[in-house]
Amino acid sequence: MAGHFIGIDVGTGSARAGIFDPSGRMVATARRDIALYRDGPDIAEQSSEDIWQAVCASVREAMANAGLSPDAIAGIGFDATCSLVVLGPGGMPLPVGSHGEASRDIIVWMDHRAIEQAARINATRHPVLAYVGGTISPEMETPKLLWLRENLPSTYGAAWQFFDLPDFLTWRASGSLARSTCTVTCKWTYLAHEGRWDTGYFHEVGLGDLADDGFARIGTEIVPGGTALGNGLTERAAAELGLKPGTIVAAGLIDAHAGGLGSIGVRSPHGSALTRMAYVFGTSACSMASSREPIFIPGVWGPYFAGMVPGLWLSEGGQSGAGAAIEQLTAFHPATPEARRRAEAEGLSLPDWLAEQGLQHVDRPSEAARLAGELIVIPDFLGNRSPHADPQARAVISGLGMEQDLDNLVALYVAGLTGIGYGLRQIIDVSLAKGAIVEAIVLSGGAGRHPLVRQLLADCVGLPVLVPDDVDPVLLGSAMLAATAAKAFLDLGEAMAVMAPGATVFTPAGGEIARLHSRRLAAFEAMQVAARQARELMRPARTQAGSETPT
Repeated sequence: MAGHFIGIDVGTGSARAGIFDPSGRMVATARRDIALYRDGPDIAEQSSEDIWQAVCASVREAMANAGLSPDAIAGIGFDATCSLVVLGPGGMPLPVGSHGEASRDIIVWMDHRAIEQAARINATRHPVLAYVGGTISPEMETPKLLWLRENLPSTYGAAWQFFDLPDFLTWRASGSLARSTCTVTCKWTYLAHEGRWDTGYFHEVGLGDLADDGFARIGTEIVPGGTALGNGLTERAAAELGLKPGTIVAAGLIDAHAGGLGSIGVRSPHGSALTRMAYVFGTSACSMASSREPIFIPGVWGPYFAGMVPGLWLSEGGQSGAGAAIEQLTAFHPATPEARRRAEAEGLSLPDWLAEQGLQHVDRPSEAARLAGELIVIPDFLGNRSPHADPQARAVISGLGMEQDLDNLVALYVAGLTGIGYGLRQIIDVSLAKGAIVEAIVLSGGAGRHPLVRQLLADCVGLPVLVPDDVDPVLLGSAMLAATAAKAFLDLGEAMAVMAPGATVFTPAGGEIARLHSRRLAAFEAMQVAARQARELMRPARTQAGSETPT
């Protein structure tokens, strides 16, 4: 009897499958790595076929681990990064780079090749931009589409469909071309509260051909996450996944939004789904807060109607580099090779090993902030997504000396974590200033798994951090979509309530630790101002250098 649901999550580095029972308990999981192609600091590409094969392998392994037959699966849900997939006629991949390799048909969310296009779109000041925090990001899809049109016209012209990755996966599984309200509203400028694309916007920014085609290449059927698509799994997809044809396929969500769905309803006295901010801390970090009415917050994406929870408005902040920023930061230090060897010997990742070392130096996790000393890190290696909406921003480190030992590496790691925390604090502060209510943070994501990270985040933002118990909220969120589409619950709200886990609470420190973080935050913000001023001072030099010709 069908009574289990599969949630599939495609992140930047892997595809994962989790199998859940109707109570929200995960009974099995599996993962496969996926390839990421980096041809330069602003380029990041992937292969849709590589990702689909990783999804299929993960599902098959999870099913074997669970000891379940295909008849036991009532529905399958997908989430993925907000990356752009470009397919030609018949669903054939098209190259998205000058390399001409058709297998590389995805421009990844973190790809910043479209910075110039984003700047030109922002210069239009089109009213649509009010619903992306006032400033569109090069990580969103219309700047990337404009880059393709201008730089790879053969690919752009040959494209049959431009998909957000979650919508590609549901199409590959079901054959349905329906797009999720989440993807097109949050990353493509669809106005969900009005149920329409804005034709004038596309004409003004240089993508009028998409409007002239009736938006056939980017989505004419827009449905809420958790909607049953087509006739379920196609014969081909079912054979590849090892499941039954016709198994319900749910419209998906962006990966962070699935994490928000699976976490904001946790059973805890701290706040409610309307007063909690979900914070998904992975390669990047995404913060999401829901409200009954739209709240316009400069530098914070949205407000998006039904972007995560049907009937509610979503405000979405983020940090382009989070877990990836910590990896980049620690990679610079001369003690890192030795730390990696020790971490591997103990079966730990480098960040987890550094966190453990930090705990060994203190009596309480909150005291670890003292280890950073005068080191202050602004971790904007990939720019600042929120609240400054500045893709040109870059990382800054203050307080470096000549130290080369492991203790100094631990100090740098802690300083980096507090930099992530202060960035989240800034998102919260600008949200509160515009009338949002935030009473607690609900944390998920692989980069936030260590207790030290959780406590430092609580201390940096000055709010309780709730961590869902014994479950991966991102996979759970996708399983909630599957359960809703399979009619196991009346609606997505009931699925969130019934399948929600409990939560462990990390309470922010007060007293001297709170005062320490206030001083560090002030220093952090002073450095941000100085970095912007320094960049302005260097701008003429860059312009002059760019205009010079060799003699």
